[in-house]
Amino acid sequence: MDFTYVLLNILMFFGLLGFVFFLAKKHLKFSYRVLIALAIGLVFGAVLQLIYGMDNKILLDTVEWISVVGSGFIRLLQMIVIPLVFISILGAFAKMDIEEKFFKSGVKIISILLGTTAIAAIIGILTAVIFNLDASNINLGDAENAHGITIETRATEVADQTLPDQLVSLLPANPFLDFTGERPTSTIAVVIFAAFLGFSLIQLLKQKPEIGEKVSSGIIAVNEWIMQLVKIILRLTPYGILAIMTVTVATSDFKAAVDLGMFVVASYVALITMFIVQLIIIAITGLSPLMYIRKTLETLIFAFTSRSSAGTLPLNIQTQTTRLGVPASVANFAGSFGLSIGQNGCAGVYPAMLAMMVAPLAGVELDAKFIITLIAVTVMASLGIAGVGGGATFAAIIVLSTMNLPVVLAAVLISVEPLIDMGRTALNVSGSMVAGTVTARTNGTLDKDMYNDGSFDELTAQV
Repeated sequence: MDFTYVLLNILMFFGLLGFVFFLAKKHLKFSYRVLIALAIGLVFGAVLQLIYGMDNKILLDTVEWISVVGSGFIRLLQMIVIPLVFISILGAFAKMDIEEKFFKSGVKIISILLGTTAIAAIIGILTAVIFNLDASNINLGDAENAHGITIETRATEVADQTLPDQLVSLLPANPFLDFTGERPTSTIAVVIFAAFLGFSLIQLLKQKPEIGEKVSSGIIAVNEWIMQLVKIILRLTPYGILAIMTVTVATSDFKAAVDLGMFVVASYVALITMFIVQLIIIAITGLSPLMYIRKTLETLIFAFTSRSSAGTLPLNIQTQTTRLGVPASVANFAGSFGLSIGQNGCAGVYPAMLAMMVAPLAGVELDAKFIITLIAVTVMASLGIAGVGGGATFAAIIVLSTMNLPVVLAAVLISVEPLIDMGRTALNVSGSMVAGTVTARTNGTLDKDMYNDGSFDELTAQV
């Protein structure tokens, strides 16, 4: 009998997927299909939990099968992260004018990413104080305790590393190992490796132009090839989002979410505040914040629903180059560095708020020295954050362990992680686009006519 109900649920799920496919055949805009899939997943997941209950075997068996679609989509996103980052960086060098000052742009991009992360940490700290967040009021359940053990295990891998050691670990001693994504800092290691190859390409173009042009042409061709792969995977987004939302809602502990409701509200207050700061930065450079919102909204929606900064990278770069008027070289560097450096949401707001929550439970005094140290540590910990899932946890581990706070308490928020992570990811992606836009604007290379042009095509048709 249980199998019959599971089969019925799965058939209903595939019927919903068919409906989303029908919308695609009717040429409904991609962003609308993503939002509709999100809404369907939320409703379907809630209905499943309402009918069966969270721990019911029928529900658990159903979501296990539905997860094949959702988890499969996430794995496909993970599959393209390293190739996409690597070829995007190389492609930027291949398309770059030989006299273009990469170093100046790179320093600006990294400075903006780290500077905005410091601001995000300050906002996280202030929000935690205003909302009086305190982890001592939260009871850890079985899921939280199990997650805490996992976090402690991961913490042992970085606990013995000093800050200089962590900085050295960013460098690619074995780039082929980093291509496997084996290390937490593999993404930034690949970026660094690609940058070195890019510098060597520039030298080759100067010393042996004929060979250099051949290499550049090959890189550009491979870049186009990879982008076609990205397009194929992005087209699966509505189906993946529907599955992910269904599983997330069907298996969510709503009681725990209610208990942690104050943290959820505080988190989104902090995230929205930081987004406003990003808009102020845009306005300071003489650009319209409203136009920025209008042109980046589709990409931010994708980031919000997919919860993947890396998966959003192609849309991120296309938004910058075809809507915001950012040169391709700057857009590629800002987008790729933004996957690993200074993520405002996952590496700024989140670990700072968590440390402020945990400190009272550990008996730590929240004085000026603690807060200044926390801001500095948060910024340094933001180096090398992964762009697909787990980045916020890794940042939290480094911050808590460096501040001598109990790492296991990073597990207190597991029940509301997916809900918060959607907002964090959107803020991360916006931060990298702001870095690219501001860098191009201050370099004098931003196409203002394109930025201010209110007419633009759908991004997925351009990827």
